[in-house]
Amino acid sequence: MGKTNQDSNKTEELTAPPKLVKRREHRKSTFMLGRTIGEKREKLETANERQMARKKDKKKQALRVIATIFGAVVLIIILIAIFKGLTNSNNGQNIPEEGTNIDYEPTIEIIDVADSSNSHITARMRRYIGRAEKDFKDLGYKPIKAVIPTNSIREVDFYLEDVPGFIKLTIDRDSAISVEDANRMLRYLSENAIDTFEYIDVRIDGKAFWK
Repeated sequence: MGKTNQDSNKTEELTAPPKLVKRREHRKSTFMLGRTIGEKREKLETANERQMARKKDKKKQALRVIATIFGAVVLIIILIAIFKGLTNSNNGQNIPEEGTNIDYEPTIEIIDVADSSNSHITARMRRYIGRAEKDFKDLGYKPIKAVIPTNSIREVDFYLEDVPGFIKLTIDRDSAISVEDANRMLRYLSENAIDTFEYIDVRIDGKAFWK
């Protein structure tokens, strides 16, 4: 009997269907494992992208700073060049260099109030008077005399025919520009019916006074 039971049990084990493995749980764990690896990769890629983005931002900021500094330097250079050009232009108008204008020997009377012998009149003053005389004549005026006031080595006063007052000039300005300023002032006085005045002062660049 015992053998018969054992044999029957073995027969049942052999003929019994195989047990099913819980593949669902296995699949689930495998799927979760794969998902975890993917998440790690995404996190790593995101971190790398952020790091690259930060590097790009830093490069952009550095380029902006360099561009700003370069632009400021260029602007400063341009402003300096403009300032030098204006300075040189003003110097050329206010203080004529020797030999830049044709020298004319004055033909009018020159009076040095401080020296009746006129022995202290400099060569530069004589050249300036000669050029100013020519400039007045070119504008239709007739110079009569040039007077050098007391205690002055740069001022010269021109007296013109049919002009009630005299014209104050300075040898530190170009004679042609000073004479043109005096001409404008004379026309202004004439247009405003001012027939008498003591003098016109055109010694300052861009300004003219009358009294």
